[in-house]
Amino acid sequence: GEFLREHGYSRHLLAGLKRTPEAICRNGIWTRTGVPLKAGDRLDVLLPEEKPSEKIEPVPLPFTVVYEDEDILVADKPADMPVHPSPGNYGNTLANAAAAHARERGEACVFRCINRLDRDTTGLLVLAKHALSAAVLSDAMKRRAIRRTYLAVVQGRPEPEDGQIDAPIGRVPGSCLQRQVDFLRGERAVTHYRTLSADSLYSLVELHLDTGRTHQIRVHM
Repeated sequence: GEFLREHGYSRHLLAGLKRTPEAICRNGIWTRTGVPLKAGDRLDVLLPEEKPSEKIEPVPLPFTVVYEDEDILVADKPADMPVHPSPGNYGNTLANAAAAHARERGEACVFRCINRLDRDTTGLLVLAKHALSAAVLSDAMKRRAIRRTYLAVVQGRPEPEDGQIDAPIGRVPGSCLQRQVDFLRGERAVTHYRTLSADSLYSLVELHLDTGRTHQIRVHM
């Protein structure tokens, strides 16, 4: 078990393997997770087949696949496309497009989106195609081993041109969607920014986030 955890297998995934007959083989013989390994041992792990996300209807929508292999899919999400279905919009989302793409390839689609982007934001999203890649990438996100860069056009010119904003963000009272800086009840949010170019009205800034609060860039900038 320790060897598998060191190689990205989450406790949840290991628990599922323990319940699956012949899921773990050492040198061609079924074994348990607690059996010690020796130098030269060959370990084969059979990940269980997963049922597709039944609530996500495959809908062929335009989106660009930037990279894909047997473990992940990197999609360029267009603006005005939500990531997940929600009440009032069950068909025009990246999840629907990914499900249709998987169906065309003859693959099951269990939608596992590793990072998030707001509806109106365009950019790259990483989708894990199976439980192991999801566990590895989710752990990397928690450890901040995946660095994300954002570009935004903002009104005015930031002063100073480069800096850090450390201001907690919370809900606007009475709203489910709007956010604001809230030093009393908000959650900590940290944004690093660098001005790339500017004119008298607008600036192009590069941003890196230490946290991932809803609408963090819009609130801070």
